[in-house]
Amino acid sequence: MPIYEYQCNACGHEHEALQKLGAEPLVVCPACNEAELKKKISAAGFRLKGGGWYETDFKSGTKKNVAGESKAPEKASSCSGCPNHNH
Repeated sequence: MPIYEYQCNACGHEHEALQKLGAEPLVVCPACNEAELKKKISAAGFRLKGGGWYETDFKSGTKKNVAGESKAPEKASSCSGCPNHNH
């Protein structure tokens, strides 16, 4: 269930509510009891933590970059005659 943010137009009180997707929006402010509560538009509040599938799956060999590992030093390219690279 998502958490929705509300703000009262009468007193300015901000409120968070855990509601089902199909639930009717709240309208009565819990602080002042006025029917002035409006749903705010806000970003989703979640964070991916740890070394889950998004970090390690579908990668193989040297392409794995697991949290905590240091990156392998990059090799200098072997192109010759390119003025933009310092070899």
